[in-house]
Amino acid sequence: MARLTQADLSDLNESFEERTPLELIHWAQEMFGTRLAALSSMQRAGCVVAHMLSEIKADIPILFVDTGVLFQETLDTRDRLIQEYGVNIVTLEPAKTMQEQTEELGILYLSVEGQEQCCDLRKTQPLIQVAEQYDALIGSLRRADGGQRANVPILAIDPAMNCLRVNILASLSKEEFQAYLEENQVITNPLHKQGYPTIGCNRCTTPVMESEPGRAGRWRHLGPWSQY
Repeated sequence: MARLTQADLSDLNESFEERTPLELIHWAQEMFGTRLAALSSMQRAGCVVAHMLSEIKADIPILFVDTGVLFQETLDTRDRLIQEYGVNIVTLEPAKTMQEQTEELGILYLSVEGQEQCCDLRKTQPLIQVAEQYDALIGSLRRADGGQRANVPILAIDPAMNCLRVNILASLSKEEFQAYLEENQVITNPLHKQGYPTIGCNRCTTPVMESEPGRAGRWRHLGPWSQY
């Protein structure tokens, strides 16, 4: 990957705070060329990134991990983005089916330690298998989501993937993000309108009440939402 020191990252992050997401995409393209990809889990933010790439006709692959236990609505959203936006979504899969994993290791997601292992096997490892192909990944983390994301930088080193993460939406406020969705009529996962502010695997994602934080529905059975 292109070698950026921590000092480089600090300087770039400070200067990038005023840049728009599209400007950040252009910077990443110029910096990394064909060694650049985007990430999406077919939630709102990932759909916004797909729309932006489509609007500027950026030939950047979008990596999507089908864990094998996703909601059908999530898979349908992927298919709609491909059909209507013409984006190149590359679907990655775990080495084993959920049934094979359960037969070998048990139901992992019922404990904190098991959940971490399950997420590693089903979400992280499929990406690591293609890590050598990319020097930078466009992500869609937003500070406005709160929790561990509240202080996410625009640029960050991803040690697992040995690459740079470019969080082009990091500094967008909730109002700015919602305005983009509405003004561009972005295709989104229909589960968002059914009480799911965030969407993961069907085993570990539940709807959220209006009085709850947005990420309260993720791994609800394991403890306080703020951990995630």
